Amino acid sequence: MSPANNPGVRKKKKPSTTTSKTHATTTSSPHTKNPPKMSPEAWLPQPTLFLTGLTLLLSLAPPGLGMEVMAPPTISALNGTSVKLSCTFNSCYKVENKQFSLNWTYQECSNCSEELFLQFRMKIMNKQLDRFGNRVEFTGNPAKYDVSFTLKNVQLEDEGIYNCYVLNPPDRHRGYASISLKVLTEEPPKHDSTVAVIVGASVGGFLAVVILVLMVVKCVRRKKQQRLNTDDQKTEEEGKTDGEGNPDEGTK
Repeated sequence: MSPANNPGVRKKKKPSTTTSKTHATTTSSPHTKNPPKMSPEAWLPQPTLFLTGLTLLLSLAPPGLGMEVMAPPTISALNGTSVKLSCTFNSCYKVENKQFSLNWTYQECSNCSEELFLQFRMKIMNKQLDRFGNRVEFTGNPAKYDVSFTLKNVQLEDEGIYNCYVLNPPDRHRGYASISLKVLTEEPPKHDSTVAVIVGASVGGFLAVVILVLMVVKCVRRKKQQRLNTDDQKTEEEGKTDGEGNPDEGTK
């Protein structure tokens, strides 16, 4: 009886594509969904998304990265003289008078309210407070990133805190610096620098001698090491010569 007509022999079935697909569907989790096919262009960064991310990064940047305003923390001036309160700034952009702005304010103390006395909006505007009158003169140049001013005929009442605020669009953050003005009633005594010069010269001479000695010691050690290396090399060469010139000396 042929195997085809024998009921005891089972035919091997070839795995069909439908069966494998059904098996794959059955074993997969009911919560898993096949991801939709996307074209290669869909994986490229979209311009809107890129600009949104760039704007977010710029908004999170620290204010110090956009602009830096620099001023001495403390300035001393003699009563009745003129003093320059220096304030400069760094910016990545050229100063445009239509957009640039500057405010100078005064505070009697750190907790006191600020009084605006000098402003730049298209041009310098002196508020001429009763405190200063016409003693304030703008001596800076915004085009050169300098917004300093000079206070004439300094009085004891002028002592306090002077705040400098600068904004130079497209910089988004306003820069700030403050100066504490100290008014002196008498000129501080001049220090005699003779002693300092003598001490400095003595220390400098001592260091020069030490360096010279170290250089001499180093040179002597180097020459000594070179001499030892030369002697060792000569000894080694003489040993080789003796070995080559008397080959049978050891057998006698």
